[in-house]
Amino acid sequence: MATMGFRCGIVGLPNVGKSTLFNALAGAAAAEAANYPFCTIEPNVGRVPVPDARLLRVAEIAKSTRAVPTHIDFVDIAGLVSGASCGEGLGNTFLSHIREVDAIVHVLRCFENDDISHVSGTVDPLADAEIVDTELMLADLQSLERRREGLVKRTRGGDGDAETTLALVDRAMPLLADGIPARAHEVSEGAEALWRQMQLLTAKPVLYVCNVDENSAAGNDFSAKVEAMAAEQGAEVVVISAAIESEIAQLTDADEKQDFLDSLGLEGSGLVRLVQAGYRLLGLITFLTAGPKETRARTVAEGASAVDAAAVIHTDFARGFICAETIAYVDYIRVGGELKAKETGLMRQEGRDYRLHDGDVILFRFNV
Repeated sequence: MATMGFRCGIVGLPNVGKSTLFNALAGAAAAEAANYPFCTIEPNVGRVPVPDARLLRVAEIAKSTRAVPTHIDFVDIAGLVSGASCGEGLGNTFLSHIREVDAIVHVLRCFENDDISHVSGTVDPLADAEIVDTELMLADLQSLERRREGLVKRTRGGDGDAETTLALVDRAMPLLADGIPARAHEVSEGAEALWRQMQLLTAKPVLYVCNVDENSAAGNDFSAKVEAMAAEQGAEVVVISAAIESEIAQLTDADEKQDFLDSLGLEGSGLVRLVQAGYRLLGLITFLTAGPKETRARTVAEGASAVDAAAVIHTDFARGFICAETIAYVDYIRVGGELKAKETGLMRQEGRDYRLHDGDVILFRFNV
């Protein structure tokens, strides 16, 4: 249940701006952004701090020496081409790297530029999305076909889990063959764990990133089509100009950054919007721990219990859990910190089964 952050794999066809976006987000020039396919051979991983204004406000009140944000990992995965499921291009490597991520950030080219070639010769983000989806569904089909034989053998031996899994496989295969990704399949209650064990690529949640040119920062006709498609799928979508993000990444002064964003009519950087969309997509929330040494943000899944959250900090915290002294973020800010929250009865002693709320400020009591 608990997690320290999450890993997003950035995918897309060659020349859609994946590496430019990655470099901007991670503030790293490790992924060479060049105008030819496969310039990113090994997946580059950028660990990016999650922007959260609440962290700094709590740190200020707690008079902490430092504020430590939670992180998100962006994995820049080599560009996919049609035929990847059969090993075309860097197909097999690409597919194995996708298996290791929590969510797929699918970058779609939503800009015209004669200087940057397009693999299909024409800019069509919906067709591009279909190519990647098709390859992932074909890979899933192959993986289920391989798995099926072993399951049939185990069902003959009376293995109950194998029977349930085989039924899931037999339902999933024709749907995938019809072009329906695994994330759209309905799974009966009680079979979710077995479904997850299949590690299907198309079961992963998707966040579409429309990479637009600098003059279309608020969106254009291409991104509008992607937004309509995402709405149908129940997927998240963010419109970002990778070129603008590259410029923002080079500005170190916060006021300069804000002035630049204001001049473009943007409320926040693409990173902030991407992270927020990613949190919604994966159902993640943040809790805070505060003290004189540091205030730290940590990530858990929605519905995580107090003992899950304790385990994120240290296994000893979970093993010797006594209680979680909890203050809602709004109360912490309103009364001005832990002491006043205690005095006014706003600090609650919660047990191990307490379900966390986003922004909870928690002090764990434990005994090992």
